[in-house]
Amino acid sequence: MSTLATIHGIVARDLRRATRQPSRLLGGIARPFVWLLLVAAGFNRIATVGADLTYQQFAYPGVLVMAVLFGGALTAISTVYDREFGMLRLMLASPAGPAVVLAGRTIAATAVGLLQGVIVLGAAPFVVHAGPGQLARALLALAAGALVSALLGLLVAARLRSVENFAGVINVLLFPLLFISGALYPTAHLPGPLGFVARVNPLTHFVELLRRTFGQPVEFSLATNVAALAAWAAAAFLLAALLFDPEQRFIGPARRGARG
Repeated sequence: MSTLATIHGIVARDLRRATRQPSRLLGGIARPFVWLLLVAAGFNRIATVGADLTYQQFAYPGVLVMAVLFGGALTAISTVYDREFGMLRLMLASPAGPAVVLAGRTIAATAVGLLQGVIVLGAAPFVVHAGPGQLARALLALAAGALVSALLGLLVAARLRSVENFAGVINVLLFPLLFISGALYPTAHLPGPLGFVARVNPLTHFVELLRRTFGQPVEFSLATNVAALAAWAAAAFLLAALLFDPEQRFIGPARRGARG
């Protein structure tokens, strides 16, 4: 079986599994809308974010990030299911290898995250008065963010063997990343250590791509945002590919050579 056929089979299987769980998809879409329509609308009265923005407008890019992040990262739970029932070992033992299996899973998780983001993006003309050009650029930003989100989820899932462990670890990872990204409140005045975390946080640069698209103030240049997301995606894919490999075919020979 060719590499492309293997990837296609994995993507089709994961997407069928996702569509058979409509409650999870609906929950992923409902979460950002609850924040946008209830929490952000209430904060309009008490929060000041500057730049002549209401808090609802300020939080809208963050709400998009929320939809994409949880959609892409939580789709990696299928990897844990497959490991728990032995399916993943069979897939990884195929001639295609761990990197191809990971690529297929990445594409499927990215598609789920992007789908959730696109649905929430439908509110952009009403919340931030976005035009067609802005919507097109926002779609590109959502695709980049969905890729990084999917890889972060797969990196967490790479070695976990139970759904309970995945749920605990992924929530501990995602919520701090979201909160220290400028998605829901400005990070300009965070203390030193948290400010550093915000600067290297991939979600900070994802949020900024969307803020720039909607004409909101940003801290970093476009090149910095794109480079940071590309670096995170490459690093997460390489590390996840190593961790996915149950026989350590990538790192085993090096270890044996070192011992020899």
